[in-house]
Amino acid sequence: MKDQKLYIVIPAYNEQENIGNVIDEWYPIVEKYNGNQESRLMIIDDGSKDSTFTIIQEYAKTRPLLLPMTKKNSGHGATVLYGYRCALEQGADYIFQTDSDGQTLPSEFSQFWEQRKKYDMVIGYRNNREDGLSRVLVTQVLKLVILVCFGTAVTDANTPFRLMSRESLMENIKYVPDDFNLSNVILSVVYAKKGQKVRYIPITFRCRQGGENSINLKQIFKIGLQALKDFSVINKVLKDKLSGR
Repeated sequence: MKDQKLYIVIPAYNEQENIGNVIDEWYPIVEKYNGNQESRLMIIDDGSKDSTFTIIQEYAKTRPLLLPMTKKNSGHGATVLYGYRCALEQGADYIFQTDSDGQTLPSEFSQFWEQRKKYDMVIGYRNNREDGLSRVLVTQVLKLVILVCFGTAVTDANTPFRLMSRESLMENIKYVPDDFNLSNVILSVVYAKKGQKVRYIPITFRCRQGGENSINLKQIFKIGLQALKDFSVINKVLKDKLSGR
């Protein structure tokens, strides 16, 4: 059996204070699970206004498994979706996603990798969070909205710590609208609605390790209102697809 190719997808926007540490923390993971030197740490600069992409390029000069990418700004969800599609196009066997703010721990990745063959997706849930009560409240509200809109209970739909098999992601990514800002949420819902094998594992979720969050509560509220409209459309599409219509 050939070595399995892992792509770690990390979106980044104005993360010049964090990105170097994030690379230092996550690069050893792709070195360890290098897939015959074909695994990649793919960091996608989402049109940053600071030196984020320049820093990534500098690091890549001495790290052959680091893949720097840049694109026009389109938001976190759309950038994650872009990264997933690129990873699939480049033949990734497994796709892992995390964020560039340093809130997750690479030391917790190995238990996910060990479970990869048993599940279509292994996803972390933020059991003990250090990022503030307002963020916890947003997550709980989202969980309720998903239950109401989709009739599906999802433990932690938007966690930026998920490992997906190539086959399952290729099948499910088609349900996510282009440039959708909550792409991970919809993917979590699709996996649940289709009854696919999903394992939730508790993870550490630290406070942001530097810089400022690019999304504030006002923006979250705006995204939430739009999501309510989009969810109803997506739910109809899901019902039609899953019923064979």
